[in-house]
Amino acid sequence: MKIAVTYDNGNVFGHFGHTEEFKIYDVEDGKVVGNEVVHTNGSGHGALAGFLKERGVDTLICGGIGGGAIAALAEAEIAVYGGVTGNADKAVETFLSGSLAYDPNAKCSGHEHSHDDCGSHVCGHTCHNDK
Repeated sequence: MKIAVTYDNGNVFGHFGHTEEFKIYDVEDGKVVGNEVVHTNGSGHGALAGFLKERGVDTLICGGIGGGAIAALAEAEIAVYGGVTGNADKAVETFLSGSLAYDPNAKCSGHEHSHDDCGSHVCGHTCHNDK
């Protein structure tokens, strides 16, 4: 099993699509046997599902996450545990013990933007332009 956590300075980062780093944990027999911090190299939103899939990740722990990203991760067969805050290592520890507090309906609210530019981004959500 490989678990990725959106990562910022030791903590779970709050917006999946804007995370610059993931901490990826290798797990065997329910125990962490290794980990590494990987930089996303500018990948964002929908591209991050492929980024994680290429690294063999099958589980994601994150803060907020949009519906498009959830769909892309589901297509990549990566389970999502959103709405998590606090220390990344502790989140993985509680996940492995079966006691991770997460929100299966966690959605990010970071997509407030001008709808004039809806065609110029790939954030994975549907824009409703009333023009």
